[in-house]
Amino acid sequence: MKAEDTKRVLSIDLTKKDIHIVERRDLFDEYLGGSGVAIKLLEEECKPGTDPLHASNPIIFAVGPLTALYPSASKTVAMFKSPLTGNLGESHCGGRSAMAIKLAGYGAIVIKGSSDLPVYLAVQGDAVHFRDASSIWGVEAHTAGRILREVEKGAGIRTIIRIGRAGEKLVRYACAVCETYRHFGRLGLGAVMGSKKLKAIVISADKSIEIPEATRREYKKVYDELHDVVVKTDAMEKYHDLGTSGKIYDLNKIGGMAYKNLESASAPEEIARELSGENFAEKLLSRRVSCSHCPIGCVHLASLRELYEPGYYFKTTTIPYDNEPIWATGFMLGLRSAEDCLRLIDIIDKSGMDVMSTGVLLAWATEAFEKGLLTTEQTNGLALKWGDVQVYAEAIQKIVEMPTEFYQNLAKGVEHASRVYGGQDYALAFGGNEMPEYHTGLACYLNNLTGARHSHLDSAGYDLDQKLMGKEFSLEEVVSALVQEEEWRQILASLVVCFFARKVYTADRIVKALNAVGIENWTAERLEDLGRVIHRAKMDFKFREGFSLAKLRIPKRIFEVPTPHGFLKEAEMRKAIAIYGRMIGREVPVMEQR
Repeated sequence: MKAEDTKRVLSIDLTKKDIHIVERRDLFDEYLGGSGVAIKLLEEECKPGTDPLHASNPIIFAVGPLTALYPSASKTVAMFKSPLTGNLGESHCGGRSAMAIKLAGYGAIVIKGSSDLPVYLAVQGDAVHFRDASSIWGVEAHTAGRILREVEKGAGIRTIIRIGRAGEKLVRYACAVCETYRHFGRLGLGAVMGSKKLKAIVISADKSIEIPEATRREYKKVYDELHDVVVKTDAMEKYHDLGTSGKIYDLNKIGGMAYKNLESASAPEEIARELSGENFAEKLLSRRVSCSHCPIGCVHLASLRELYEPGYYFKTTTIPYDNEPIWATGFMLGLRSAEDCLRLIDIIDKSGMDVMSTGVLLAWATEAFEKGLLTTEQTNGLALKWGDVQVYAEAIQKIVEMPTEFYQNLAKGVEHASRVYGGQDYALAFGGNEMPEYHTGLACYLNNLTGARHSHLDSAGYDLDQKLMGKEFSLEEVVSALVQEEEWRQILASLVVCFFARKVYTADRIVKALNAVGIENWTAERLEDLGRVIHRAKMDFKFREGFSLAKLRIPKRIFEVPTPHGFLKEAEMRKAIAIYGRMIGREVPVMEQR
């Protein structure tokens, strides 16, 4: 098939059990693919004020023009209205998802409506089957994947996107699991799938993409250039060696990592060494795996060997780990061993919840329990205590099972739970989304507060903070740098290129890569302009759905613990938010300190 043939959108109606396929050259020619196309489809399909858990909330999966054609162009964008924040939900996932969607002949898939009974979708090229999922409803995510691999036979590339019990129970930060070790992690895609009674999507593909004859020689040249930068330079070397967990120890050393719900910005030395990427690699790393068409192998898998019966009966579990899961389950909860981190990561993964949100939520609950805001009557008998892996394991299961009103509230996220029980000063959510690990300075928190996804990947504020250490800078310079970075990342997310490969895919290389597959008329300037358009479209959707820069709640805890830049000041943070609003065309008054 030609690259032009993948400008089609597959629309699936779960209520009517119906599909239709539409060619949307208008969208793909103007917005490339991925995030650019997805936000425009979300605008079209999601009416203002839609309840995120209502049948009318669409799920959009979108891939890009470089997918299946160049190394590390391996991600799928999922877009929806988030049940956690009430506005834009966007999550990216690797594995085989992007390759399967593209080689099935689609640039995007839109899922609407809601099934009356549990269902899973089997997409096989132009054929879409609605299969009864009653027998796997209530089954954990990993087991559901194994069952579907046996049931849905076929050759070619296949991906299985599925939810666990957390998604079925509508935990607001439930994720979707893909290929066991990859996730659409943040902002609650799993809950949206659960609300639609959609257990899984199995996409099988056996097509290939034809490069135009006139550009084949150039395509090979550009491909080789990109491949060589990926594997022969240091642009992505660190992601293969220790992976993202390689920065844990150094980040802790500079005092830039939240520990025990940000009781401090660094863990004791012996814990930092135990939970470092180096220690995980030396003690537990078993192998690395890659997303389709990526040579890096950044997905690090650990082997956890445990005795389960007396008499030397062992089981070995393979568990993925990286920076954020280690931080969320280890540093935030005061665990003291790498093995205990893996135990919690495994439980969270199998239930199908976002590990960052889960860790932050449990850290808040532990501190609230410690301060007397919560009782064992509310926690269903659990005495939450820093470092108690068994209690945390039970708490995770109870969040899914929701045996009491307390766990029903925890299932709605830390922003909601802290409004009910108190402790908002140390409830570490930003724009409604639980924080990532970084306590590096003003830029990381401004990123979390204002970014389109409230994700550290929006504009990498944590990285800017570290680059600015020891330097003088103004608020305007910080905000401008964050806005520019987030605008450019819209292009990477529309191509769709893994953000780990951002140093590989420069504007000039992107233009050459597009030209070499017959996608012409793009320039570095046009790409930059489009990045700005897509970013503003995302922010417009957020504002449309009630997001307000002026009303952002900022947890007081971040001002009480020094960063590598010293103590942050709320007045400066509010001023920076106002500057951000001005730069994106949304004037906002500088709020008084609260």
